[in-house]
This record gives sequence, structure tokens and C-alpha cells, in this order.
Amino acid sequence: MLHGLMMDEPLLITSIMQFAERHHGDREIVSVTADIPVHRYTYREAFARVRRLANVLAGFGLEAGDRVATLAWNDHRHFELYYAVSCSGNVLHTINPRLFPAQIAYIVKHAEDRVLFVDPMFLPLLEALGPALDKVAAVVVLTDRAHLPATSLPDVLCYEDLLAAQSTGFDWPVLDEQAASSLCYTSGTTGEPKGVLFSHRSTVLHSYAVCLPDAMSLGARACVLPLVPMFHVNAWGAPYAVPLVGAKLVLPGASMADGAQLHALINAEQVDYALGVPTIWLALLDHLDAHDLQVPSLQRVCVGGAACPASIIERFADNYQVEVFHAWGMTEMSPVGTYNRPKRARPDPLSEDDAALKLRQGRSLFGVDMRIVDGEGGELPWDGTTVGALQVRGPWVARAYFRAGSGCLTADGWFDTGDVANIDPDGFMLITDRSKDVIKSGGEWISSIELENLAVNHPAVVEAAVIGRPHPKWDERPLLVAVVAAGRSIERDELLGWYAGKVATWWVPDDVAFVDELPHTATGKLDKKALREQFADYRFPPADD
Repeated sequence: MLHGLMMDEPLLITSIMQFAERHHGDREIVSVTADIPVHRYTYREAFARVRRLANVLAGFGLEAGDRVATLAWNDHRHFELYYAVSCSGNVLHTINPRLFPAQIAYIVKHAEDRVLFVDPMFLPLLEALGPALDKVAAVVVLTDRAHLPATSLPDVLCYEDLLAAQSTGFDWPVLDEQAASSLCYTSGTTGEPKGVLFSHRSTVLHSYAVCLPDAMSLGARACVLPLVPMFHVNAWGAPYAVPLVGAKLVLPGASMADGAQLHALINAEQVDYALGVPTIWLALLDHLDAHDLQVPSLQRVCVGGAACPASIIERFADNYQVEVFHAWGMTEMSPVGTYNRPKRARPDPLSEDDAALKLRQGRSLFGVDMRIVDGEGGELPWDGTTVGALQVRGPWVARAYFRAGSGCLTADGWFDTGDVANIDPDGFMLITDRSKDVIKSGGEWISSIELENLAVNHPAVVEAAVIGRPHPKWDERPLLVAVVAAGRSIERDELLGWYAGKVATWWVPDDVAFVDELPHTATGKLDKKALREQFADYRFPPADD
């Protein structure tokens, strides 16, 4: 074999930091925290503090690969930890504070976290963990001395005091690009949470890919607002991708779902691109509509984490001239796998086919290979209708879970996502269900996701879920569980009639259950497992038999 004669420079997160500091040092990071309503500094100032923080970490006597945990919001201190921990050779373990305390206790013990950095808001959560913190050598509160709250935890340390005592000089180690950089646990709806261990190499490659024009299309002139939490899958890669291109970064703190504060932040900082789950965009849209407001700087929105209702796409486009882009991925994929950017210009207004295309989760980024297979593992055609189990592979896809003792791939090296999907001839993928949520009625499959999306497009419905319930004749039939919007009312027959002409007659749910709220997982997704337990004793009315 003849090898190329190129430099063998490792792909490291450190390189992103050094590039941003040298070439975009005067670009701003704006952050909202509990102790500083609006904090501003430049990349140059941020990474000087990161070196101070690296010296703090060195003082804890950590060994290479030791885990350093965070319970924190999207703010500048969390951003500093992203770089100081990983670039020092340690592993940043971002913990989701929305998990149940028992799950957090399990995660802290399983990861064997050595140091824990915590936002003041989450101190009570830590206080309740008790013995789970036995192996944690230090707890650092992310605030200054003036705002350090009282706590029953012994010997807590103050973040700003620690940084002030250190110099800005630090020699970054040259790491192996395969070295672990960060750790994120899945929400564990089926068994205990599982740890996904990212590497420097996988993170840098993922960052390159999401910046591409056919993905997030990021550049130095952008102003980016990640509303997906930094404690969940590295905020979809934004804390790495944004500095990589030198864009302005706006971090909203704890106010990620407050429509009024989002509107003010977007306009004050001239945000043009933002990322978040559908519920966040609903909160913003409702606030804008209710107060006749605009967001003139906002041009593009990325929606992931759940299927985006057509109503969100239409409201953004028609009322605010904002284009919505679907994306899809999962923790095991770093997380972005697909992005729905068209291959050709779309008409304005959209044709029926183009509107349907926007509801697809998109096509693969370079670096993600994708296929759908049948029950025997045979590959299925990309015809836009045939559905199968969605599998992926690539350099930022997990091959095993942390400390699990075995791999998580199929015999031929693919990761089974647990999703059921179809792919059209142009490569645009559509998730039709989770494999555990698909409804089988009379031997035929019904997509719960499609029924849910149609339900929330009704102006009286704010959220909906569809689950299969036992039926004496058809094995299973769909039950629609709906939350009615404040100030609105709707009857069962009217809501079921909404499906007429939109889906096959036999897909229409047999009944509706109206509830005040739906259960969600710690990452904000509908918790179908909890919903099935809630309706475990449900029986369809005799008239539907």
C-alpha cells in the first residue's frame, strides 16, 4: 500500500478552540445566567477563562479519561467546561437534570464521576442524591461568591473563586483523536440509562458535517441560538460547530421555553438561526401571535427531537417569513444524522408534494449511511412507501455503550435505531413510528406519528399521542389521547372527523381520550410507555367493535 504524504494531525476539539481564538477572537458569546442577566464576552476572553479552568481541573489530580460531570443550563460557564474538560484529556459527562433522581444517582455511580459542576438551581437535586455522591471528590457551584447559595452539601467550591486563583497559561496535551471527549446517557425508557461515549474524532467530524450548506449551513456571519439543552447530546453539536466557523453564539440559560424571553433575546442579539424541539417553537409562535410581534432577524429554524407539525412550518413561513428545517438523529449518532434541505428550489407557495416533502426528516449528511430492512434483515427499496427498520452506520455512530460489556451493532455492523421509516428515491427519510409504538391492526401497520401530526394540526389541539389498545376483532386499534388548547373546546366526533380524507378510513382512531397533559420523558419526548400504563385498563366502546 502506498500511503499519502500528508501531515498526521489528530482531529481534536482543542483544534476548534484554538482556531476560533486565533481567527474569530473578537466574535461574541452572549449568555443568560441567574447571577448575570446578560453576560457578554468574546471567544478570545472565553478561551482565556477555559485555560484558567484547565488549571483548576489539574489541581483536582484527575487522571486521563476521568469523568467530570455537569448539571447545568446553556450558558457561558457550561461552554467553558465543554472545552476545558475534553481538551485536558478528561471526559465531559453532561447530566440531564430532568431525569428522575434515581436515574441521576445511577448515572453518577455508573460513570464514576470524579468532579461535579452544578448550577445553583440544581443544588437541591444533588442534596437528595446522598450516597450516590460518595465517589465524587469535589462539587463546584457555577456562580460567583456573592450568589453562592447555602447548601447541606459539605465543602462545595465556588466556580468564579477557583478561576480567579489560576493563570491563563496552560499547555494543552496532544491527545489521540480516538480519546473519549464526552459522555451522554440515554433517557432509559427501556431499562437503565445507557452511556454513549463520544471521541474527539467523532465530535470534530460531526461538527464539520453539520456546518455544510446542505445541513445547518453555518458561517462566520451567522448568529446562532441553541435552544436544545447543552445537557442533552451536546446541544446537537452547536457548542462545537458554532466556534468552528466563528459565528456569534447566544446561550439562553434556563429560559429556553419562555416565548416572551425568547422573542426579546432573538431581537436584541439579531439571531438568524435557532435550534430546538417543537414545543419551544409553539411557545414562541403563540407569544408572537398573541402580542402581534415580529422576529425580523430570524431566518431559519431547525426542528428536531420529535416530528414537526405542519402547522409550525406554515405559521413560521406565512406569518414571519422564517424557513423551518427538519433534522433527525439520536444520542448514539452524536446526534445529527439527516437534515431536510431541498435538492432543488421549492415553489412559493409550496405545492402539495413540496409541503409533504418538508415533513420528512431529511436526507443523510455525508458520514451517515442509512438503510431500511425487513424482519429478516433484507434491505428494502427507497420508493417512498415501503417501510422497514431504520439502521445507520458512520464515524460518529456508537458501536457500543459505555461499560456495557458488549457492542450494540447488528452482525453486519449497522446500528438499529429502533425507528420504522421509509426513504424516497431522492434519499429523503420519513420516520413513520418507533418500532415499539407502531400499531398493528388486522395484520396491517398504522403509523401513530402520522396520526399525531394530523391531530395537532387541528387548531383546538395543542398536543396529541396515539397508542394501540387491544381490540377483540382487529387485535389492536388506535386510541387518540389529546390535550385541548387553552380557551378552546372540541368534541370527540369532531376531532375524529378531522381525519376524513387525510388518511385511510381504517387508520382513523376508534376513540379519543381528552387529558390535561401528556407524560414526557426527561428529554421532552412523548412517553408512550407511561401512556400505555395509564390506559392499561382502557377498552373501546362496544359500538366500535
